[in-house]
Amino acid sequence: GINAEYGKQWYQRRVREAVVSTQSTGALNIGPAEDTKSFTSAVIDERSFSKIRGYLDHAKQDSSCQILTGGNCDDSVGYFVEPTIIQTTDPQCRLLHEEIFGPVLTVYVFDDDKWDETVKLVDTTSPYGLTGSIFCRDRLILHETHKALRHTAGNIYFNDKSTGSVVGQQPFGVPGLAVPTTRPSV
Repeated sequence: GINAEYGKQWYQRRVREAVVSTQSTGALNIGPAEDTKSFTSAVIDERSFSKIRGYLDHAKQDSSCQILTGGNCDDSVGYFVEPTIIQTTDPQCRLLHEEIFGPVLTVYVFDDDKWDETVKLVDTTSPYGLTGSIFCRDRLILHETHKALRHTAGNIYFNDKSTGSVVGQQPFGVPGLAVPTTRPSV
């Protein structure tokens, strides 16, 4: 599988069921940030909430999208967005191209024999690439994928989870769109 950026994942068809079925969001506690039993809390503000709700509405209207779990939100007391997993059949889906910055995961499932094509999709899907990871058992494919995607994300991990950038300590992003978070030494 390929996790090109937070909130976007590409899975081989044969592993999709095992991965998505283990990511049940219904059991996650959503509540106040100060409650240690809460897995997640409200998003930062009304603007963020409205943007995420727009993506969820888009997924509900787009025939290439299927909401597997979640998809609801509530702003009656805070700006709560239910953790959501959306599967799309369209590799050009807006949800794969744009940054959502909320508890929304978009999944695209590809056929095993389309690995090279999928790697190219990952490389060209979004102009932004903060972080990503590749999970693969075949060392040759892992090496080839590393060569193809080494400039796709500011931080890329192989057979390890994405940890993201350490703000203020390392730059992140892709060439031309990288966001420096450190100052040059004087």
